Amino acid sequence: MNNHKTDQNTSIYSLRKNVQKFVEARDWIKYHTPKSLIQALQIEASELSELFLFKDFSLEEILADEDFISRINDEVADIFIYLLSFINALDLDLSKAFDKKMEKNMRKYPVKDFNNGIYYKK
Repeated sequence: MNNHKTDQNTSIYSLRKNVQKFVEARDWIKYHTPKSLIQALQIEASELSELFLFKDFSLEEILADEDFISRINDEVADIFIYLLSFINALDLDLSKAFDKKMEKNMRKYPVKDFNNGIYYKK
């Protein structure tokens, strides 16, 4: 794998294909149903949450702890891999879904009404 990948030089499509090849090579497609992938996403999100359980870290403390950041990165990657698997299973277009949702959010939460930390669910 290319260890020089960054968010700036990697497409979502290439990440999707990477996950797809990984899953296909292991004959896991039959297990990657939307329901199972949603459950896997929830489990991995819980594992990320567990890292913070009963801890009250400041952002500075988190960023200063390389081991903790490494563990966070592992869980975030697991979440993202399962999200990409979910997207692959349903053949969704993440970029289109993102753009559509952001447009909806901009209308739902206009800057003039939601600023200076003001937030409420609409």
